[in-house]
This record gives sequence, C-alpha cells and structure tokens, in this order.
Amino acid sequence: MKKKRKGKKVILVIVMIVLIVAIVMLFLMKNLNVKETPKIKNYVCSDETQVTLYDLDSNPSISITRGNEVYTYKYKEKINDDIYVKIKYNDKYYLINEKNLTDNKNDIVGEKELFVRTSTTIYKDDTTAKIESYVKKGESVEILGYDKLNEDGSVQKYKIKYGDIEGYVYGKYLVSTKEESTKVYDENGIQEYLSKMGNSLGGGSAVDLDYYPYDKPKFKDNVMPDEVRSIYINSGAVKNIDSYIDFAINNNINAFVIDIKDNTSPAYNSEVMKAYSPTNFNHALNAYEKYKEYVKKAKDAGLYVIGRITVFKDSYFVEDHKETAIKNSAGSPFSHNGSYWPSAYNRYVWEFNVSLAIEAVEEIGFNEIQFDYVRFPDRTGSLEKNGTINLGNTYNEEKAEALQGFIMYACDKIHEVGGYVSIDVFGESASNYVTAYGQFWPAISNIADVISGMPYPDHFNAHEYGISEVVWTVPYKLLNEWSKYVISKQEIIPTPAVVRTWIQTYNATKTPKIVYDSSKISEQIQALYDNGLKGGYMTWNSSSNLVKYKEVSYSFKKVY
Repeated sequence: MKKKRKGKKVILVIVMIVLIVAIVMLFLMKNLNVKETPKIKNYVCSDETQVTLYDLDSNPSISITRGNEVYTYKYKEKINDDIYVKIKYNDKYYLINEKNLTDNKNDIVGEKELFVRTSTTIYKDDTTAKIESYVKKGESVEILGYDKLNEDGSVQKYKIKYGDIEGYVYGKYLVSTKEESTKVYDENGIQEYLSKMGNSLGGGSAVDLDYYPYDKPKFKDNVMPDEVRSIYINSGAVKNIDSYIDFAINNNINAFVIDIKDNTSPAYNSEVMKAYSPTNFNHALNAYEKYKEYVKKAKDAGLYVIGRITVFKDSYFVEDHKETAIKNSAGSPFSHNGSYWPSAYNRYVWEFNVSLAIEAVEEIGFNEIQFDYVRFPDRTGSLEKNGTINLGNTYNEEKAEALQGFIMYACDKIHEVGGYVSIDVFGESASNYVTAYGQFWPAISNIADVISGMPYPDHFNAHEYGISEVVWTVPYKLLNEWSKYVISKQEIIPTPAVVRTWIQTYNATKTPKIVYDSSKISEQIQALYDNGLKGGYMTWNSSSNLVKYKEVSYSFKKVY
C-alpha cells in the first residue's frame, strides 16, 4: 500500500512539474518570444500625435508619439473588435492596434484634411523662404504629406493642397476641426479689452488679429542678454568698427545695432540682394568680406550684434520691381517723402527681406535681426480713401493683419536658423487704437521676440498725455506716461515680447530747441526702468555720431 501511495505521489509531482513547465513555457512564448523572430522594423502611425499601447493583459499602459520605431511579433490579440499586434518598445513588450503600424515613413502621418486656425503663408517648398500663396483663417486644406515630426509627434510643416495650389504650411497653424479653426483666442478677457480699441483710422480691427500664444525661443548657442545696452551704427559708419568697439568696452555698452539695409544705403553686396535687387547690390557701401570682418570683430569683443533691415521703404527695390510698389493713380510707383515704398501686402517683398535676414544670420553671424519700417506709409489715409494710391491688396487683408502675417513669417524662418527677431514700431502703436499705418502693439509684441518702440520725445505733440510742459523738454515725464500704455498692452497678451526701446540721442530741433545731453538721455532710460521696462535701450542717432555718443557717455555708465 505504501509503495502504491508513494507511486501515486511521484506521478502527481511529475504531473505538477509538467504543468508548471508548460505554464512557464507559454509565459515565455508570450512574453520573451522564445524562438520567435522579430519582423522588419515598423513605425507608429496615426492621425493624432499620441498612440496608446496596451500591456499583454490587454490593459491601456502608456502613450507614445507617432513616428517611433518598433519591432513587431507574430502574436496578435483581438481587443474591442480591433486586432492588436505585439511589439517591442524600449526593451518591453506591448500590444498596439495594427492600424497604427506602417513600414512606410510617408504613412506615419494620417491626417487627410485640416483647418487653418491662423491665417498663414503657403511655402513653395519645405526648406526655403520662398512663398507660394496665403490661406486665411477657417479655410480647409488637403494633406498630401509632411516634412518632419517634432519631438511631441506634431508635424513641423504639412505638404498641402488648397484649391489648385500646392505647397507647405507650418503645422502649428492648423487644427483638426472647422469649429476649432474659427475660434478666437479669448483668455483673460482679451477680446473685451480689444473690442474697445478703435479702428477709425483704417489700420484694421484689433479683434480680428491673432493672439494665440507664440513660442519664443532661447537658443543655447545664441544667448540674448537680459538687458541690451546698444548704440546704432549705420551702413557707412561701420567702417570705423574698431572705434565703436573701444567706446563700447569703456562705456558699459554690450550690443551694437548695425545696418544691413537702410533705404538707399545697403550695407554690403549681399548675394540675396544680387538675386532679388541688383540695384541694392550695386549700391552697397561695403564689400562682403570686409563687412563680415567688421561684424566678427564686434562679436569677438563679446558684443551682441543686431542687424537692422528697413523693409517696406526701399527705393532701390522698387526700381528693380515696380510691380511691388505702392502706386499712384497713374499706376506709377508712389513717392512718399522722397522715397518709394514696396507694398507690405506684396509677398515678394516679404521674401526678399527675410531671405536677406537669413543670409545675415547664417553667413555674417548676426545674433538678431531687427526689422524697421514694418508698416504702411504714415499720413496717407486720405490718399487711400480717395483712390490716389493703390496698395496692391492681393489677399484682401487689413493693414494690421498683413503686418502681423509678415512678422509670423519672419519669425518662423529666422528662428529656424537660430536668430532672434525684433520689430521697430512708432511710439503711437502703444495707444488705444490700431494706427492708420497698421501697427498695433499687442499684435506685434505677441509674435516678435523683441519689440522696440521709438518714442522719440520730439516726435510727440507739444503737450501729449496732458503734460503741461512741452514734452521734449521733460523726457522723463513723457516716457513715464508712455510706458504705462506699453505695460497695459503687454499685460493683455499671452506671450509678450521683450521691450527694448529706442531713445533719442540727438538734439531736438523743434521749437523750443533742446540739447539732448547726458541728463536728457538718462531721463528717458530712467523712466523706462522705473516702469519695469528693463529689456534695455538703443541709441537713435542717424549719423552714428561717435562724438555725440562720447558727450553723453555718462548716461550709459549710470546704473538704473
């Protein structure tokens, strides 16, 4: 009996061992893929940026971005009527819907149609700044492909079709539904605030502009100083770069604004000028290599270097491309204060100036590009109303809309090559209305990296802001009041630019005439800093007069 019992126990133990081994083998087959060879590498695909992976018990586990490389196995399982495939990702095993796998990189992005959230540029290709067309908010586009994925699975640029037009659009301006595309940004009561901004001057409606948050980059290999203390050097004066560097080092200056292209004063014989505007090229004041050497000297001395480009005031460009000009009633280029103005509505003008900026960052080495004359001509409202001038409004845009679109275009392309973008604006643009020439502080500040007001005291009316004294005789009072308007505009937008202000560094020639000495320079800076506008200052003196800079050097050395 004992032997029989002992035999039964042995058999039972053997059976249990066999069962345990079988269970272990099944587990290993499922979890360790014993004798199972991975298939060819696959990619996670989807019409959304994230894809859910399940654990081997069919429970949702983690999400990964589309575009990730994975290896698939033969094991499949049905979950909620869909077939899930076993994959290996980060040395672990998961299940993924087989619809989310592809062996073709072109199929990673599954979107077929998207909608335009922010009116935007359509590019000819995915690498250059060349413009094909423009598409407005709320419109739909067919998705044909994409250039590359960002780390979060979003698309940098989609290849799209819009009517008969094909090209590329930045993915950040597209959304998945019509309803989402027609919404306006309305956080913190911004729309109520904007609805009070007047449009009686014809520059555009404040509420119709774009105020969605805009990424402001910080480049590791191109650090913008928290406080920029800069002097201006024009296209001709840059030849004396050594003298300006010596002055900067000894007078608390940490940056230069150097002309790249001023109206009828192109700084160097740029290859972009040669391609787009031979007249600018032929009138260059410096040879390319010498100019590049000047900029390098400034950078080697530890200075942050900003390149200034006048955009929509360019007589030489109009000479080359009359079709881009603002025209008079006879159809000829319209002369305003002795200069010709390419229309801010014209995309070829955009393309020229941004291509020039890209070259200046990549080839010359500028840290930042500053665009001046980003506006329509001032004091021309009546001429436009009575048909005396034709602005060439191809896409039926308001002035402020076109300017904001240009700034978005410029930032998108210049950021790609590691440069910052600053925009010069009239001091008036901080007022409670959209200016007649299209500048409106919130719409510009929300997009640009830096916004540079030009509140030159002698440009204001004698008793602006109710100040009893003539305002250019009391620059502290004037800039103190102006700063309050700036702050109110900065506070309403989600991604305001750094405020870095131009200060008057020339004598006031209006009556009463005032010598702008160190005290008058200091008053302007002190008023800005007292109001928290500490992004820095730049000295406007059109002749870049080093003697004048030396005369007022105390104001640069002073700690504010």
